[in-house]
Amino acid sequence: MIVRSLQDIVGTDRDVRGPGWKSRRIILKRDGVGCSVHDTVVTEGTEMRMQYKHHFETNYCIEGEGEVEEIATGKIHKLSPGTVYALDKHDAHIVRALKGDLRVVCVFYPALSGNETHDADGSYLPSED
Repeated sequence: MIVRSLQDIVGTDRDVRGPGWKSRRIILKRDGVGCSVHDTVVTEGTEMRMQYKHHFETNYCIEGEGEVEEIATGKIHKLSPGTVYALDKHDAHIVRALKGDLRVVCVFYPALSGNETHDADGSYLPSED
């Protein structure tokens, strides 16, 4: 059994940051459970364009208000605590943190190794074996 708290992650190599975001990577590929779990915060006013070409991602909003825009259709979905969205077709999308920092619990499949950062097109490389 793996038991960790967010405090166990903060300040370690599992606490990854970039412009306008931070991702505390609680469960990773090396933990051997097949998916990874991240506590991610997008700073208010930040807009991020992403497309995970090699991973599926599900996000559960727990704080803040924002929106996710489907690039293919232009459709915008509001995000607030209790809202979930899943990128089931490797969807290109834009996430915007509009009111307060947007905090989401993210689950990636396959699991991330933990050192990934977004490429120029907003994706991660395929998971390492």
